[in-house]
Amino acid sequence: MARYIDPSCRQCRRIGEKLYLKGERCFTPRCAVDRRKRPPGDHIPRRRRASEWALQLREKQKARWTYGVLERQFRKYFETAREKPGITGDLLLQQLERRLDNVVYRLSFSDSRKQARQMVNHRHFQVNGRRLDIPSYLVKPNDVITWRGANGSLPEFAQLITEDAPKRPVPTWLNLEVSSMTGQVLSLPDVTEIESGIDARLIVEFYSR
Repeated sequence: MARYIDPSCRQCRRIGEKLYLKGERCFTPRCAVDRRKRPPGDHIPRRRRASEWALQLREKQKARWTYGVLERQFRKYFETAREKPGITGDLLLQQLERRLDNVVYRLSFSDSRKQARQMVNHRHFQVNGRRLDIPSYLVKPNDVITWRGANGSLPEFAQLITEDAPKRPVPTWLNLEVSSMTGQVLSLPDVTEIESGIDARLIVEFYSR
């Protein structure tokens, strides 16, 4: 399966804003977006206005890179959202938010979505008592996400990651029990609460050309 193997910071520099792909590093002076304002690659000394298509492509890439989804899978999410009744852009973002790796990140069980995806692949989590290693699994209301450890305890490395939990505000559609480090899905994600900075309208226009 194809995967992105270049530095994650190049993606943020290409977009021109922080996508928070490196976790805590993005909040420090070491962040590449703060240190190197220009996009990667060769630079031509001229300025030109971005076309409408370029803005739509940028927003689509921004969504893909934020959630760590490849183009083919992202297109499937869009097709699924388009076939359902409702606002296509909102339904698309709702699907991306329901991914298991994103839920693990939202619950502050990881510093970044990339780290969350790796931990899910390594089978460190259970959903409703069942071990899952599929980062793209779409959670449903009443699903319970727990750490998989010996005798119900947290793995040693997980105690270091979660000692400050929650590191970031937990959205209202999720519930985090700090004492047991257990998360529960209360409802479907509310699009108005998704602080991704993604304009889903431009993504819909990109695929509707």
